Amino acid sequence: MARGSAAPGPGEPGVRTERAADSGRKASRMSRFLQGGRLFEDRTPGGPVPRLLMRWVRRPLLPAVRLWRRNLQLRVVAGTLLMSIGVVLLLGVVVIGQVRNGLLDAKGKAAQTQAAGGFAAAQEKANAPLAPGGQGSEGADGMTGSTSWRTELVDQLASGGKNAFNVVALSADSVTEGAGSRAARGSGSVEASSVPERLRQNVSQGQGAYQTYSLIRYSYGNESQPGLVVGKRLYDIDQQPYELYYLFPLTQEEKSLTLVKTTLATAGLFVVVLLGAIAWFVVRQVVTPVRMAAGIAERLSAGKLQERMKVTGEDDIARLGEAFNKMAQNLQLKIQQLEELSRMQRRFVSDVSHELRTPLTTVRMAADVIHEARADFDPVTARSAELLGDQLDRFESLLADLLEISRFDAGAAALEAEPIDLRTVVHRVIGGAEPLAERKGTRILVVGDDQPVIAEADARRVERVLRNLVVNAVEHGEGRDVVVRMGVAQGAVAVAVRDYGVGLKPGEATRVFNRFWRADPARARTTGGTGLGLSIAVEDARLHGGWLQAWGEPGGGSQFRLTLPRTADEPLRGSPIPLEPEDSRRNRENRERDEAGPGTSGDHRLMSVPPQPGAGGRSPLPVPARNGAPSSVHPAALPGNGARVVARQAPERPGGVGNGVQDSDQEDTTRGY
Repeated sequence: MARGSAAPGPGEPGVRTERAADSGRKASRMSRFLQGGRLFEDRTPGGPVPRLLMRWVRRPLLPAVRLWRRNLQLRVVAGTLLMSIGVVLLLGVVVIGQVRNGLLDAKGKAAQTQAAGGFAAAQEKANAPLAPGGQGSEGADGMTGSTSWRTELVDQLASGGKNAFNVVALSADSVTEGAGSRAARGSGSVEASSVPERLRQNVSQGQGAYQTYSLIRYSYGNESQPGLVVGKRLYDIDQQPYELYYLFPLTQEEKSLTLVKTTLATAGLFVVVLLGAIAWFVVRQVVTPVRMAAGIAERLSAGKLQERMKVTGEDDIARLGEAFNKMAQNLQLKIQQLEELSRMQRRFVSDVSHELRTPLTTVRMAADVIHEARADFDPVTARSAELLGDQLDRFESLLADLLEISRFDAGAAALEAEPIDLRTVVHRVIGGAEPLAERKGTRILVVGDDQPVIAEADARRVERVLRNLVVNAVEHGEGRDVVVRMGVAQGAVAVAVRDYGVGLKPGEATRVFNRFWRADPARARTTGGTGLGLSIAVEDARLHGGWLQAWGEPGGGSQFRLTLPRTADEPLRGSPIPLEPEDSRRNRENRERDEAGPGTSGDHRLMSVPPQPGAGGRSPLPVPARNGAPSSVHPAALPGNGARVVARQAPERPGGVGNGVQDSDQEDTTRGY
């Protein structure tokens, strides 16, 4: 045997199992942390502080969101305003761009014309003959003739455009003002730095005029302003090259563009407000009749069938109102006809039931006389007398059920509620069903009767409901055991009757409370049932403000649960007993686990109670957990819809009855149908 492959010691399997269970618990905790997004209790994005902050931020927005969802007119007007603002903004950008380009183009053409005239005048003056002693001579102030000539040129050119443009003359070697005889010359306190360096390079290298937009700077603290600069290289009287620039401020164009922007903004705002008002008015013409129709429809659904819409005009809305009123009128007529028909049917059933009592009493008396004298008859006649008595009993029961149904239909059923202990009612019902259970070979087991189960109810009606459930369970239990479970929790009490017979097929739990419905029409009735028992039982439960619900699976039996409020007129919020039995739940989980294969965690190993030997081929008796009713409503015990049917692959024996986690069965309007 290789090293390390020796058999484990006596304690090692337990250690391994413990370690596996521990690792399974750790993995389960880690999965819960990852799914919930929480690694620490109060230090995560999913902790209470962020949730509280989100709730605090969301609370003031809830009314606005609710108004936005419910108000069609608000949504249409808001959408119109948003689209109008977008259109106005787009139009404003296009118009302002066009106006700006137009102003700049016009300014550029005017500047080129003005600058061309100045350049021509400057060149003409440079080519003109000088006065004697002018060129190259130095004046009394130390300035050469070229320098004084350039200064005079700048002043002369700038004098024709005061506040319209300024002129700057620059030499190729002039860097700063005051740099000797070749320094820059300018008008209107314009600084030479207003001329961009790139423009100077273009002018110094080319022969034509160049222009660009730049910021015109002024000395002595004057505010700078944008402008257009046009320059050209020329030659002075000494045939030395120099640069002459015209600087045109764009102040007037800026004022014009600002005026256009203001006008467009004012007009755009007016247009947006006007479009919003128009949209509100137009939508109101459509929404108001719709709101009126919705309100009238709500009142019609509440039973006020005489409500009608006010119709004015001949447009589409008016035709809609006329069609709505015609529909409401026809609906009212049909409902009145149905009510009259239903009233006639109820009266017919009631009258027939009452009228049948007199002849039935006479027939009953004659049948009793014949039945008592059957010993003197021949066997065939004696058997006929017995059958006559049995069918008369069934006829009387059917007649009583019809009278009870007619009372429910007419709304004349009265509830005589008083505090009762359901344990007494259950034991009385079981005592009455014992003879039938003995004939069927069925045992009836009671669970949860170790503490009082008190509720305000009509003892006669509750006993009738439970008798019907227990008798049906015994009759359809195929000789197997029937478990009656009682529970109480907070404001509700419940009694569940569980059998392990043929069960219910998918969809049958929704029809089991219909009048005269039978799961198997070919199945003979051994107890003389009328087919109205469950219909009367569900009406009795509703009269108490309770629930009567059914669950079943093919071959796995069924369970009927009666849930009543502990106090009359108290609304139910849950049931102490789950609608799906715990043994069926465990068996289904085991089947799913077996289908999933090995490798499941040790924490989830739930096993059914092994079958117990029984006599006569009967099913094993479920082992009850006599721990009393729970102290609070279990989440799994929420009301079901009365239609819970679980598909079953193969019939299995019940594994046991006990406490465990159950499926949540939500309340539905189809319960007790």
